[in-house]
Amino acid sequence: MAAATGLSPAAVSYALRGIHTSEGTQARVRAAAEELGYEAHPIARALASGRTGMVGLLCGSLEDYWQQSLAVGISRSLLARDRYALIVDAFNDPARELALARQLRDQRVDGLIVQPLDPSAELWAELAETLPVVSIGDALNGGRSQGEVVFDNRRGVTLALEHLRALGHRHITVLTPTLAGTPDRPVDVHVNAEAKRLDLVVDVVVAPQSLGEAAETATRILGAPGRPSAVFCFSDSIAYGVYAATRALGLEVPGDVAVCGYDNHPMSALLTPPLTTVDWDIDGIVDSAVRMVVDVIEDRPHERRVVREPSLRVRRSSVGGAG
Repeated sequence: MAAATGLSPAAVSYALRGIHTSEGTQARVRAAAEELGYEAHPIARALASGRTGMVGLLCGSLEDYWQQSLAVGISRSLLARDRYALIVDAFNDPARELALARQLRDQRVDGLIVQPLDPSAELWAELAETLPVVSIGDALNGGRSQGEVVFDNRRGVTLALEHLRALGHRHITVLTPTLAGTPDRPVDVHVNAEAKRLDLVVDVVVAPQSLGEAAETATRILGAPGRPSAVFCFSDSIAYGVYAATRALGLEVPGDVAVCGYDNHPMSALLTPPLTTVDWDIDGIVDSAVRMVVDVIEDRPHERRVVREPSLRVRRSSVGGAG
């Protein structure tokens, strides 16, 4: 390879790994490698570089359709950079999340991307001392992560609640996947503050992200006396369960109950009626998180913090009279 390209062995190695060389040089080396039928041995390359080419992706719950889409996007984006995602699922269990984070570190992934269930856990600061860690959604405890793509949750909550209030809703149930043991997530804190400011009666209820369990929770709430006139879900997957519950109970959306989601999954625009939801631009999130973790792994200058601003996609699941 060195003779074919006129480069030193070190320069060829750098070019094949996509570091310390220009894009032109990297393209020339890849073309020569393809012509010669060269294929780097992954174990030898890992031993030489001290890297595995693997990036851990720790998902809070893959029962959530938006997180599935996020995992697909991150996996493909890493692959385009000659890296591979090792995807693990915490099943919405904060203790399992921390155990999996330790396992990924012990398996010597080159970096870790996490959408944390419990951002306040002390382990995150410990991990960040030895492993590039990038968080999505919330900042991690200790402020030592090498990168964070955080959501302006206060703005997201405000957009949804102000929209529902403007339509005449005063009694709103908020369905959140956050467990009672981790109640300090910013998105949940903002709900109570905004409800007080807007003079709303808000009931916050924990709902699983699986369709069946979300539907059971929503059926119990909407089938009881004094049901809310609107339901605001911190996951479009939970909102799908609300739709299932309204159909089982013979209720109309939005005539009997308005529904609002929180992450604009592509399926949300295809529902009947289409779901009003908060959009965070998943493609932008994927790009920022992958770029951060790869830059840290390669010791390149990088942004440490990106704040995602929301927009409200108003659709027919909310536009209608309040119950």
